[in-house]
Amino acid sequence: MNTINLTIDNKPLVVKKGTTILEAASDVGIDIPTLCHMKLDDLNIENKPGGCRICVVEVNGRRNLAPACCTEVNEGMEINTHSMRVINARRTVMELILSDHPFDCLICAKSGNCDLQDMAHNLGIREIRYKGEQSTYREDTSPAIIREVDKCIMCRRCETMCNEVQTVGVLSAINRGFESVVSPAFEMNLDHSVCTYCGQCVAVCPTGALTEVDETGKVVRALSDPTKTVIVQTAPAVRAALGEEFGMEAGTLVTGKLVAALRRLGFDHVFDTDFAADLTIMEEGTELLNRLGKHLNGDKDVKLPILTSCCPAWVKFFEHQFPEMKDIPSTARSPQQMFGAIAKTFFADQLEVKREDLVVVSIMPCVAKKYECGREEFSVNDNPDVDYAITTRELAALIKLSNIDFKSLPNEEFDNPLGESTGAGVIFGTTGGVIEAAVRTAYEVHTKKELPRLDFEELRGMEGIREATIDFDGLPIKIGIAHGLGNARKLLEDIQAGKSEFHAIEIMSCPGGCIGGGGQPYHHGNVNVLKQRQKALYTEDKNKTIRKSHENPHIIELYEKFLGEPMSEKAHLLLHTEYFDRT
Repeated sequence: MNTINLTIDNKPLVVKKGTTILEAASDVGIDIPTLCHMKLDDLNIENKPGGCRICVVEVNGRRNLAPACCTEVNEGMEINTHSMRVINARRTVMELILSDHPFDCLICAKSGNCDLQDMAHNLGIREIRYKGEQSTYREDTSPAIIREVDKCIMCRRCETMCNEVQTVGVLSAINRGFESVVSPAFEMNLDHSVCTYCGQCVAVCPTGALTEVDETGKVVRALSDPTKTVIVQTAPAVRAALGEEFGMEAGTLVTGKLVAALRRLGFDHVFDTDFAADLTIMEEGTELLNRLGKHLNGDKDVKLPILTSCCPAWVKFFEHQFPEMKDIPSTARSPQQMFGAIAKTFFADQLEVKREDLVVVSIMPCVAKKYECGREEFSVNDNPDVDYAITTRELAALIKLSNIDFKSLPNEEFDNPLGESTGAGVIFGTTGGVIEAAVRTAYEVHTKKELPRLDFEELRGMEGIREATIDFDGLPIKIGIAHGLGNARKLLEDIQAGKSEFHAIEIMSCPGGCIGGGGQPYHHGNVNVLKQRQKALYTEDKNKTIRKSHENPHIIELYEKFLGEPMSEKAHLLLHTEYFDRT
């Protein structure tokens, strides 16, 4: 029998065999509260340890209450999801969880976005009857992520993301009994571990146990300093998600309002990271064509496939896990770092401002960008190319703090020269977007012909690993795409084993790419949020007047007046980098 007949809260229904009580209840619109459970269907991500016991339900004929997230339905099962016995059990479990949880909600970074706080409110918890000893741990601060383990409720979501999805293997349950907690091995600091700072643990944590390092205070001080010129760049994925923090539907494009808000915060110039994405394509695309040309001419030493290098968490991943392959990725810096290098040279000269008096702030969907801008190779005389990187969530908090009515703001345009961008730069924010942007330029540069189409649907989607062959006027270019570091690992292992036939591979650390970055508004396990953000970026791309990076007039002017040509000596100095063995 492939179907099951059952009743939930007196509602008869038929579901597939293997369906859990939680899934069956959802099918008929019945909400069963959960803390540890998390499921992102299209990304094949699920966490269901059944540990929190908040989701317990009453099953007729069963002596004890059943955890709905990990109990499969049986034929004829009768379930009550909100009986007095169930409600009492849930409230008791919640009180026990709170009895070993800090009472500092007013100053917690997750206050207002905390699943535990919301659940306690929904269950009507007004007092905690169980009082006694609380487990305490030291705080761990890294360049990008803060661990306040006193707030850990052992839901194990971060463990699933770190070990099963990202295959980084930093977080796991340690100790026993009352002292058990999720932590790196031997309770080492994150910055002493192989953590990539991808931030996916932060994105799924239901409490304030894992949060990003907050740099809004530093940005406020810079904006308040009359001796500093403060400029800002904003990544493509930010415009497709920021509106969610102000009650807008997921996927609402707020590009113009974002620019207006940044001006009202006091930034002297508001620029677009998409400009630097176009610049990245010029360098990375040229590097791809150079390697391909050598390969076709019989050079056996050329390194293929070329791997994209825009994502700092992905870079740190291969530096730790695959250091012997560090000469395969493109040497092109990420758009964030290209922007910083150009801002503190070319643009600083235009303004006649000293490098140290120009403050560059990035608005990023990613917590790893905080780590990236602190890497030593991205500074000159201890002055970083990018001074501060704040997340989409941090920007939203700063806008609210400044009493800006975001929804009523007019749409405004980015400043030039570092604000003009193409549709190719916009799609950098989603999985498949970087390689599609590269194809648009590399095809025309290689063939000297105009592309017959600009939308490469075969490069788009949400599957964890995708592949396609693009015809460069008779030259078949084999392309691989992976998002999520676990998927990246599979492609890298194929390269190691000599099985890979790809010429180029795009890799992004976060599920969905930057739209699902660790610094974006919390999606609370709803994969449709990511889909809507992705759709928004493709919409903005389609609406752009110019959709190919090499046709951006300000990019053309930058090469003519300053850089010379892609991969020139000056371009290599400012726009390229090197990688390190971190084992």
